[in-house]
Amino acid sequence: MPCHHYTIARHPIEVCFASEGLHAESLLPSFLPFKSEAEEHLLFRMTVWQGEGPDFSAWQEIGQFDCGGANHGVWRSETGAYGFEISLPDVSGGLLSCRLKAEADFSRCEAWLMPAERAGQQQFGLNNALMMAYAFAAAAEDTLLVHASVIRKDGYGYLFTAPSGTGKSTHTHLWYKHLGGCDLMNDDNPVIRVVDGQALVFGSPWSGKTPCYRNVFAPIGAITQIAQAPVNEVRRLGAVEAFAALLPAVSSMKWDKRVYGGICQALSRLLNTVPVWHLDCRPDAEAAHVCYEAIHR
Repeated sequence: MPCHHYTIARHPIEVCFASEGLHAESLLPSFLPFKSEAEEHLLFRMTVWQGEGPDFSAWQEIGQFDCGGANHGVWRSETGAYGFEISLPDVSGGLLSCRLKAEADFSRCEAWLMPAERAGQQQFGLNNALMMAYAFAAAAEDTLLVHASVIRKDGYGYLFTAPSGTGKSTHTHLWYKHLGGCDLMNDDNPVIRVVDGQALVFGSPWSGKTPCYRNVFAPIGAITQIAQAPVNEVRRLGAVEAFAALLPAVSSMKWDKRVYGGICQALSRLLNTVPVWHLDCRPDAEAAHVCYEAIHR
C-alpha cells in the first residue's frame, strides 16, 4: 500500500492509498510542498479507499451542516467514533464525494471516495476529509485551523478574518499592491500554533479558490476582523470581544469536549500574545495604509 508523508505546521501526517487507481499526485497536488520523510509520532494516519464506504444510519446523527452550499452530515457511534459524509457543491445542493470514519481523537481515519461523476469530485472529498481530520486531531496541540487570509510583511504574518465574500482577500491584495514588501502566505485556511509562548502562523495545503499552498511560517503581527463600511477605521478589541470575534473563524466541533476545550485553550493562549483589531473599511488603498499604520509591529 503506497503511503505518503506530509508535515503541516510541524505536525506530521500519513496518507495511505489502499485501492488501485488512487494516486497522491492527482488527488493531493496542493500537498506537494508539504511532503516529508516518515516519522514515528504522527498527528494522524488516514487510509483511503475507493467505494461507497460504511453506512452511518445506525449511529447518532449530530447534524447536517451547510458548508459552502453543500451538505456535510456528521454522526457519532456509541464508542465515540465519528462518521462524516462530505458533499461537493452542485446545482442540486451537493454531490456525495467522500465518507470519512475517524476514531474519537482522529488519530486514525479511513476515507472512502465515491466513484467520480464530476471532475474534481474525489479531490474535493479527500482534501476536505484531510482538512477536518487535521483540525480536529490538532485541537489539543495548541493548533488552530483558521478561516482567514494572511499576508507577510517585515517578517510578520498579518491575518484577516471575515465571513466569506466580505473582503479578506481583497484587503490582503491591497496590502500587496500598495504597501510593498509583502507576500501572501495563505488565502483561506492558514494554521496558527502557539509554540513556547510564541504565536506562529503557517501556510497550509488548503487555500480556498486561491492556489497559494506554501510551506512557510512567520510570527504573528496581528489578527484583524474586517467589515465593509463607507469609512476606513480601525480599533483594538478587548479580550472578550477578541475571543468572540475569532471563535467563529476557527474550525471546531462545539459538541465535542476534547476538540472544543482544546480550541478554547489555544485561543486563550493566542490572545495573551497577539493583538486583535476590528477594521471597518472600503476596498481602497487608504484602507491598507490606515490598517497597517495602526496594527504593524
